Formats: sequence, C-alpha cells, structure tokens
Amino acid sequence: MRIKFDANQRYQLDAIYAVTDLFDGQSLAGGAFEARLNGTASELLTEFGVGNALRLSEERLLENLRGIQRRNKIALVDELQGTHFSVEMETGTGKTYVYLRTIFELNKRYGFKKFIIVVPSVAIREGVQKNIELTRDHFRDIYGHEPLDSWVYGSRQVSRLRQFSGSNQVQVLIINIDAFNKAANNVIHRENDRLSGRNPIEFIQATQPVLILDEPQNMESPKARRAIRSLNPLCTLRYSATHRNIHNLVYRLDPVRAYDLKLVKRIEVDSVLDAPDFNRPYVHLKSIEAKASGITARIEVDMAAASGPKRRMIVLKGAGTDLKERTGRDVYDGYVVEEINAADGFLSFANGVALGLGDVQGGYTDDVMRVQVFETVKEHLEKELRVHRNLPEGQRLKVLSLFFIDRVANYVEERGKIRQWFIDAYRKLAARPRYSVLQLPPVEQAHNGYFAKRKGTAQDTSGRSQADEEAYALIMRDKERLLSLEEPLRFIFSHSALREGWDNPNVLQI
Repeated sequence: MRIKFDANQRYQLDAIYAVTDLFDGQSLAGGAFEARLNGTASELLTEFGVGNALRLSEERLLENLRGIQRRNKIALVDELQGTHFSVEMETGTGKTYVYLRTIFELNKRYGFKKFIIVVPSVAIREGVQKNIELTRDHFRDIYGHEPLDSWVYGSRQVSRLRQFSGSNQVQVLIINIDAFNKAANNVIHRENDRLSGRNPIEFIQATQPVLILDEPQNMESPKARRAIRSLNPLCTLRYSATHRNIHNLVYRLDPVRAYDLKLVKRIEVDSVLDAPDFNRPYVHLKSIEAKASGITARIEVDMAAASGPKRRMIVLKGAGTDLKERTGRDVYDGYVVEEINAADGFLSFANGVALGLGDVQGGYTDDVMRVQVFETVKEHLEKELRVHRNLPEGQRLKVLSLFFIDRVANYVEERGKIRQWFIDAYRKLAARPRYSVLQLPPVEQAHNGYFAKRKGTAQDTSGRSQADEEAYALIMRDKERLLSLEEPLRFIFSHSALREGWDNPNVLQI
C-alpha cells in the first residue's frame, strides 16, 4: 500500500507560512539554472562552499515575527529572543510533514539550501527518514524536480560533510544530538586527514544551516544547548507538542484545538485495578543501582501508618535490613535482606524469597496483566467490528494494538506467560460468532514482537543500544506493511517504550 498526503490541510499550511513569513523581505533566490558567480542575497560563498545568508535586520525580523503572532493570535514578544522560533503542534497532527515542507518553501522563496534536522533519539531519527522517503513523490508534485539530498550523519561518514558544504543543491542532514554534544570524544570535533586536516564540524559551521529541532524539550541541558550553538545556525526552528521552553512562538495548535478540528484520536482508559491485600507481605523490586558508595535497591512495600497500611517506596542499602522493623508490620517477619546483586539484578531474603528486577511478591500482578491482555484483545476486535460495519470497503483503517511488556522472555519464549495469555484470549474471543464477519486470521499470523537482539537473541534492553536501533528501524520501515489490510498482523509486542517517534498513525490501542 502507499500512504497519500493532502497538500491543502489549512492548519499545516498555517504552520508552514508562520515560519516562512519570518523572512519576508529577504531577497528571492535566482532561478534554478542561473549561473551564480557571487551567490544570491540568500547565499554565502566561502572556501567551504555554499552557505545560507540572512540579510534581514533584527528590526525587520522582529516586525515580521510580531505580524505573524498577531495573525495567529499569539501574545506579542517585546524583543527577539535570539533567532530561535517555536512551533507547537499536538502529537499526531503531522509536524514532521510540516517542517519537511517548510524546507522546500524556504528554498523556493529565499534560496536557503543547507538544513540540519537534530533529533534526540533513534526512534525519531527513523521516523524522519521514513517520512522523507514517503513524501518524496508528494513534494515533487508540489515543487517540481528540485534536487534534494538527504542523509543521516554517522561517524564513519564525516567525509560527506564536504559534499554537504560544497553542494549547490538543497542538503538535508539528519543528526542525533549525541553525535556532536561531546567535544572531547565525538569524531565530528576531531581533525580529519580526509578533510584536509579540518575538524568536520567546520564544514557545517561554514554553511550557517537552518536547524530544525525535533522534540527540543529533550535537548535542553546546558551541554545540548552548547552543542546546538556550536553548529553556527542561521536560525533554529523548534517543533514539539510539549515545549519546555518557548522562544519566539509563531504557531500554536494545542490539544483542545486539535481535538475540535478532529485531527487527533480521543483517549479512552480502561482501568484494571490491583486492590492491595494488606494481610500478606507485599514487595515489588523496582530498581537496583551500583555506585561508588555501594549497592542499593528501591522496593515498594506496605508501611504501617496511623490510618492503616500505606504503599510506599523505600531504599535498601546492603544486607541485614529487616523489613519487619523497617515497615512496622508483623507480616514481614523473616524478610531480612540477604543479598542485593547488581550484576545479575536480584534481591534475596533470609526466608528464601528472591526477586528479580520488576518482580512482585504478594501482589496480583499476573492476574492484572492477564486481564489487561484479554481486555485489549476484546476491545481491539470491537474496534475492528465498528470499522467493518460503519465504513465501506476501500475506506477502512487498519486497527493495530501495541503492548509494551516487562520482560522479553515473557513473550518470545514458547511458554512465555504473556504469549500464552494472548494466544488463549485471541482464540477464545475469535471463536465467538459475533466476530465471524471479520474473517480473522489464525493466531500465529495475528501477532509479532519487535525486540532488540544481540547475537540473534531478543533481550531486555535500555532502549538506547545499537540493538534497539535495529528494532526501531524495523518497526518504522515496516509502517506501510503494518497498515495494509492485506497484512494479517494486528497485535505488536515491544519492550522498550519508544516515547516520541512511535508515530504509526493508526495504532489505536497501547
């Protein structure tokens, strides 16, 4: 299947023009095939090649900014807050499309050629790459065959920065903040023989790139801000639904307006409650940390309180802690810490009870998770049924459900408990006559897991490893297949939450 894009979404055009109108008064670029000896008013020619040039005064830029803010009903700034400009767009409304199209518009109207998209995570980077691929033909229909070269920076590709700097066509470089925020050890800051002894970052700095920050709230540390300044940007365009700091706001599409415009899905919460049983000992191992000062474990327990037991978090430091004394409750008799093992990730007590990370003693965790799985499958099938009944063939969306699970082994192993709960729930529900019209596929075709792998084995990970990168890439590159109604896969299992960047548009349940 192919994803189609609508070029005339008013709210997206408003967001695009909110940025491009900032530079109103900047001389237009020359023709696409015009020979240039000295560059246009928007170009800067240096020994490194072709760069962007801003010819507007601060006074004119401020005048433009205030005019845009009036138009978009945003409080006016008294003075420019640097050349940082914020665009606030609710998640799911197409901000990646907006800033990619903004690149084409800035080139068309002003001749800017050098753009860098800075991302905070692998998941977002993969999403940007996929969006560039998906929109290539769409933008060609709008802007003609204006050549655009886009690529992802990697430390083994520093020599390509010479091409980025020297090329006279539109260049879009996608780079992770971690690739240039450590001056002491990032390759981009080291002299390179293949670049005539220059530091690779100099080839970026010379172009005065237009920076696009995707989810800038994740790049607000002093180190990240210094790194962003080090690129010597012409300006910085900041796109997010949840800005931590707003600079020179030019456009706002907040959650209420996005919902009123029917641009985003409604959120429904189906609660499954684990009512505490204070008559038995409850221990939930949350985390283990190994520091120079020693090994500690964070656990959740039921503490004695004047109004009755209360569930609280406490920190254990080494062996010998008696939970009976620590909590003030007799039900913990025998729960004396024997070992906190950071290497293997477990906590053991003198009474023989041992907990791995995430394990719970005395709760109803398994019962709760089993019900969550069943209810998710049930609600998924109900959504499929509503889509089937209410929309004619050819207009139906694919319904997908996503599970984030605690441990990979609970799904990938043949007898993994989450796998078994899912299979049992799916088979039981799919057999109901109510869902026969859906012609559901057999269970083995209906679900799959996307997990980081090391040496071919799926593993629990932090979400930031090379193996995680491969898993994220697989999910994002599979987007069109996942959305196809001909593809039987409906239920997706993953371990590391992807946060921003998991932008598959039709995932209806998490």
